[in-house]
Amino acid sequence: MSLVHSVLTGVATELEADPHSDTAWGTAREALAHYGIPRDTDPQLTSAIEGRDADSLARIVQGWHSGDRVMLEHDRSVLKRAMKAYRKSLKVTILDAESSLGGGPMSSGRRSTITGIMPPRRYPLEVWDQLVHQGRLAGGRRGIYELPPGG
Repeated sequence: MSLVHSVLTGVATELEADPHSDTAWGTAREALAHYGIPRDTDPQLTSAIEGRDADSLARIVQGWHSGDRVMLEHDRSVLKRAMKAYRKSLKVTILDAESSLGGGPMSSGRRSTITGIMPPRRYPLEVWDQLVHQGRLAGGRRGIYELPPGG
């Protein structure tokens, strides 16, 4: 449920200090294998890792961070599933609150004022932070995330 983007960002940061770190390059190769990223998915990424080109890897990671480069399909899929889980949890929370507000079964009830929730725990914090970075969620203060205005 975590992002390849996060692992490779950590590797790129580690490589800034030591571009020849066997450990960092091993971590990058293991991440691609662990997440099942085929070699032909992103030839530039594969070339940077196999060629041990720290500058190219740093540019790729920076492109992901700035939005100039499309994230890997795995990461896009994880973010999409996380957003779907968030929306569903928010909807259930609001419906639950509305069903118990306003008292008796013969009353018309009241509208809930809930605007944000703690996101589902099955996704790590890095996923929610990435969704905030992309503008698809707002907040993150005290663990509460909200849909942005108009979202």
